[in-house]
Amino acid sequence: MIDVNGPDFSKSELIPVIAQDEATGDVLMLAYMNAEAFDETLKTRRVCYYSRSRKKLWRKGEESGNVQELKSIFYDCDADTLLVKVNQIGGAACHAGYRSCFFRQIDPQTHSVSVVGERVFDPETVYKK
Repeated sequence: MIDVNGPDFSKSELIPVIAQDEATGDVLMLAYMNAEAFDETLKTRRVCYYSRSRKKLWRKGEESGNVQELKSIFYDCDADTLLVKVNQIGGAACHAGYRSCFFRQIDPQTHSVSVVGERVFDPETVYKK
């Protein structure tokens, strides 16, 4: 049977969400949504997550200005993971200042790590913490 009701928040209060740039296909980040964040995302068409560390809704870009405009949203066969395709406004999805949170690559043979992305902004300047 195919579930056509949307994500199932009864299985888990928080559902992982993969954010992907709609235009390039780049995977930008992984975060979580609860039902409230999901509803807000659909209503506003701006992606809203749930911050596990701050234990509250996290409206992407509320501090940095790097918002995610929702283009499309998908859920997986188990209805417990989301994929959001977005227009990444401001050039960076990562709080460390990179376009993608996946800016470090591990070489499978040598296990060495290299930075494969360029920093778009300085987080200390943007977040001033």
